[in-house]
Amino acid sequence: MQQSSSDDPRTLVVVRHARAEPVAPSDHERALAPRGRADAEEAGRWLRGQGVEPDAALVSDALRAVQTWEQLATGAGWECPVDYSAALYAAGDDSAFDLIRETDPAVGCLVVVGHNPTVASVAELVDDGEGDTEATTAMLTRGFATAAVAVFAVAVPWSELEPGTGRLLAFHVGEA
Repeated sequence: MQQSSSDDPRTLVVVRHARAEPVAPSDHERALAPRGRADAEEAGRWLRGQGVEPDAALVSDALRAVQTWEQLATGAGWECPVDYSAALYAAGDDSAFDLIRETDPAVGCLVVVGHNPTVASVAELVDDGEGDTEATTAMLTRGFATAAVAVFAVAVPWSELEPGTGRLLAFHVGEA
């Protein structure tokens, strides 16, 4: 893992889980649909093409989020420490920001895989509005669909992440 200083830019990747099966014994146990698996793997390939190489991942412990992470990592060829978080499953905006703020300062690139409406809201809030115009337009017009991925440059330490502290670099919706 590359050591990050407080002055180094960080990369935050916000991902909505891919398409899930509509029913399961509980919402927490909903698995990815075959299309969701393919879409998440395609999103991983896209992220690899963007040069994204995470040092860590924060993933909701819901089955569809775990499986999304697994397919992303397969598509991208990633291996990194993963924190499967029950707190992220039920998190609102403030709680999600708090969880991200707890990230080890040495992490230069963090992937967060969660659920709407929280991940869409986090992406919207963290954006400073000065990022890539094409990515911003795509994020606004497509919305945070299943398998959506937003990549942000973050100039502050994780512990200081607040609304408006990230710059949108790229946006993509995984579609196999």
